Amino acid sequence: MSAPHAVRPLGTTTPGSDSRLPPRARVRSDARAISLDGVWRFRLTDHAPSDEVDGVPPFAAPPFAAPLFAAQAPDGDDWHDLVVPSHWPLHGHGSPWYTNIRYPFPVDPPHVPDRNPTGDHVRTVELPADWPATGRTVLRLDGAESLARVWVNGTPVGWSTGSRLAVEYDVTDVLRASTNTVALRVHQWSPGSYLEDQDQWWLPGVFRSVTLEHRPTDGIDDVFVTADRDPVTGLGSLRIETVTTTRAVTVRLAEAGLEARVDPAAPVTLDVGPVDAWSAEQPRLYDLVVATDHEQVRLRVGFRRVEVVGDRLLANGAPLVFHGVNRHETHPDLGRVFDEDTVRADLALMKRHNVQAIRTAHQPPHPRFLELADELGFWVVLECDLETHGFWEVDWVGNPSDDPAWRDAYLDRVRRTVERDKNHASVVMWSLGNESGTGRNLAAMADWIRQRDPSRPIHYEGDVDGAYTDVYSRMYPTLEEIDSVCGTVTMSVHETTGPAAGARQRAKPFLLCEYGHAMGNGPGMLAEYQERFERWPSLHGGFVWEWRDHGLRTRTPDGTAYFGYGGDFGEPVHDGVFVMDGLVLSDGTPTPALADLAALWAPVRFIRTGSSLTVRNLRAHADTADLAVSWELRVDGRTVDHGALEVPPVRPGAEVTVALPSEAIAARRGHRAHLTFCADLRADAAWADAGHTVASTQVAVDVVRTDAVRPARTTLSAAAVFADDGSLRSWRGTEVAELHAELWRAPTENDRAAGQGSYETVLPELTSGRGDESVPPSADRWRERGLDRLTHRVLSVASGAEGLVQRVRSMPAGSSLGVESTFHWTGADDGLRLRWTAVPIGPWDCTWPRIGLHLELPGDLTADAAWWGTGPHESYADARNGVQVGRYSAPLDDLGIRYARPQETGHRPGMHELVLGPLAVTAAEGHGATLPGFQVARHSAQQRSAVDHAHELPVSDRLHLYLDAAQHGLGSRACGPDVLPRYALWPRQVTLDLTFR
Repeated sequence: MSAPHAVRPLGTTTPGSDSRLPPRARVRSDARAISLDGVWRFRLTDHAPSDEVDGVPPFAAPPFAAPLFAAQAPDGDDWHDLVVPSHWPLHGHGSPWYTNIRYPFPVDPPHVPDRNPTGDHVRTVELPADWPATGRTVLRLDGAESLARVWVNGTPVGWSTGSRLAVEYDVTDVLRASTNTVALRVHQWSPGSYLEDQDQWWLPGVFRSVTLEHRPTDGIDDVFVTADRDPVTGLGSLRIETVTTTRAVTVRLAEAGLEARVDPAAPVTLDVGPVDAWSAEQPRLYDLVVATDHEQVRLRVGFRRVEVVGDRLLANGAPLVFHGVNRHETHPDLGRVFDEDTVRADLALMKRHNVQAIRTAHQPPHPRFLELADELGFWVVLECDLETHGFWEVDWVGNPSDDPAWRDAYLDRVRRTVERDKNHASVVMWSLGNESGTGRNLAAMADWIRQRDPSRPIHYEGDVDGAYTDVYSRMYPTLEEIDSVCGTVTMSVHETTGPAAGARQRAKPFLLCEYGHAMGNGPGMLAEYQERFERWPSLHGGFVWEWRDHGLRTRTPDGTAYFGYGGDFGEPVHDGVFVMDGLVLSDGTPTPALADLAALWAPVRFIRTGSSLTVRNLRAHADTADLAVSWELRVDGRTVDHGALEVPPVRPGAEVTVALPSEAIAARRGHRAHLTFCADLRADAAWADAGHTVASTQVAVDVVRTDAVRPARTTLSAAAVFADDGSLRSWRGTEVAELHAELWRAPTENDRAAGQGSYETVLPELTSGRGDESVPPSADRWRERGLDRLTHRVLSVASGAEGLVQRVRSMPAGSSLGVESTFHWTGADDGLRLRWTAVPIGPWDCTWPRIGLHLELPGDLTADAAWWGTGPHESYADARNGVQVGRYSAPLDDLGIRYARPQETGHRPGMHELVLGPLAVTAAEGHGATLPGFQVARHSAQQRSAVDHAHELPVSDRLHLYLDAAQHGLGSRACGPDVLPRYALWPRQVTLDLTFR
């Protein structure tokens, strides 16, 4: 074993000691192994020891020496029990730290602060007596952040950086045939930290498994299998490369009737014959055995071919369009520690919402994750553990990506990434990393990959000139930029590229490595992106940012649990709530944005034309034989008829048209009717039960109107109590504390931020979609104009035969802007009718967040809501693909989403009827009136705007009912385009026609 400490670990760009073994594939083997996961003794100090020098093991000095050499766990007040894998800040030792771009230490590469939290981990292990005589023993660390040094029985073994990358050491010569002591020293900060500035928590610790593995003599030290399938002939082949000291290797693929004895001295290619293709839609796996006389390795291989042909990315000969998400490894209690039940549940949830691709942002995942991806079916863009985004803050000066001193560290990271995961069918593209600028070291990584694995394309968004990657990738592009890249518009492909680079990029497959920033309530305009995925052949989809919020479960001093984000753990420098940007919340609760995507990414599309239905299969690799098609007719939100449709299996990319039964299209009596078509699983799948709906489309159909024209009663019921100023104070005994016009909503994260320019002052098409970057966030503009603090003044009250008419002016202090409302109250046959009209006052120069009515009601009115309208969840003008019209009910506290920071939530447009216990509200449209959206919450928009966490809201004894004529869209301006003009709410006259029953 070579000297493990030839350099000073904390002051060098060297990635690790020479004692590290060459990286190799993670495979299932019959070789014996001992897991060292479990309870270790742990000690935390706030400085790296001063003796981090060549060949001087700090564990040789007291208080380490005696306990370690006696094979006992260290003792003393500063030692504690700690479970491994874990992050020590999540077990009461130190604190988590979140930054997005900024390094949490000075930018002084490769140096890190002297104050450097350092965790010592020690445990003992019994070695089987026969191990030393029958082979070698390897110690493997699957993940430790950020630099880990290793001792066995007091002897230094080696050190390594690369937190999310496996490292192995040959420890045969330092082991004993009985009790052995393993010690790990992990430093939170190291030179490697400069290469790990991903948008996530800084969480030190040994967070993946530690293993001792017995390597038998003449075993298989490494294997690389390329399972190719010709998409034209369907014939498969296996290219097999092994590392072993034996002279013959057996290859067995039982299902194909293949068994061969091959010479491992050079790679060999074996013809397999006809095989089924692996795809995310049909993840067909074959069991492959590669064996010597002393070791047997089992792999599950999938035959597929991924290739770039011109500006097309093909999988099995068909265009590969990613319907994907970016996925960090995060758990609210465990951090980045792998929990298989959680991960499997997450992947099943993805499949049920038609997610079929994952970018492993921004590091290799736990190895078990890729086995699950192979099994369940996901296209994976596997990303190297690399990001130097913090150098953006200093104009990329000193960026390691173009510094030759860091070349070995870059190549080390990409080798360890590729070698570990090279055998997985799900991995269809290698990504060099994320947001690391550009430079010669990234180009060297790409060159190495091409030599090692030419079967997969190379991705890196930062290669803006297209010098060393195979696909053109962008994050958060505007719609106009997409059209320019894919169409004939002549705007620059990218701000930093010239004409030649632009032409080179346009000639490649184009994909969006990040889009649809799912921070808080949003994103909007996903449908516009999807329309372009389907319009442009060279555009190969993308990956929504991101899958899950990164909140860490913590507690207030009084014990109230909540999910913390940046700043909640006392970090002096942090990026706040930006770490909460997932399609599911920290606890795994899906947000409505996920349902929005599920509808857009449905594998089947239904088009109704008269009495026929066209069923279009949007899959590229599977027919629809696994799906059953049905229809359902709803009249006034209630199901009145339903049935099955006999649809023959539709080939990939094809469509069939069938006749609809007469009962599905016959006009029924009622106010509104909708016909819904569904495609459901016929049988259980690994990710969903039979009957799960994978696609659903609803269309409005004709009805025979049943409502007769009846004259309205104008005499107000005594059950309606009005104040002298004409304000409604109660209805049938239900108190109405407030009823007034409202313009304010609790700002969403997209309302609060300005990642890109505003569309309020300039049209997107005039700025290539970039908008006006000088314009503050919408929420700032709304606050400047006082929309959160309207005051109300009654202008007049008139009561007579036509009912009661109240005119109210609502304006913020210090402003001449506002709205003037007319409340026209009349009696109705069975209730109290209100026709409300609001007219803008003054020259408004900004959008409104909402325009509607705010009613303050008793908090004990009801615990549930029932409604006829859109549902089951919230939706907004630019995010309404996953809702349908029907009759729904839910507990009040489930109407909104518990986003990390309280904000606008729970809006359900198209309301015909709402029932809140004894109070019912119906709405009519026509004569200028629109159907409202409703929202019910225990706190007002102003209260929610004033706090950073839900637990900070005061105890409420009120219900706040909002009936909105309109709301502003959502957009994704926190890190993407603003609300499109067609979804923006500009000041305008509105009318609502409501009846309280």
